[in-house]
Amino acid sequence: MRLSPAERRAVEVASREAFPAGTRVLLFGSRLDDARGGGDIDLLVELPDPLPADEVVDRRTRLTARLYRLLDERRIDVLITDAMQQDARAVVEAARQQGIELARA
Repeated sequence: MRLSPAERRAVEVASREAFPAGTRVLLFGSRLDDARGGGDIDLLVELPDPLPADEVVDRRTRLTARLYRLLDERRIDVLITDAMQQDARAVVEAARQQGIELARA
């Protein structure tokens, strides 16, 4: 995994500030491969319970803004889904299968 301890801690802190208890945050994508270079930080956020769409947008914005400040404006992609529901997006399924848990809010 190509995240420093400080970057991992930043994700943990920002996740706890932005999301309710029980939320799980996974790292997926190119940052999982130690042999690769560069790349954005891809995060899958699994909510313990469904939230209204406007609240999901607000919380995603809070997470992203906080991470930009903590990580010097590094590129970050955030997907949000409900932990207990099926999600038809292939990228979500891949993230669930291959991702590494970084944080639990």
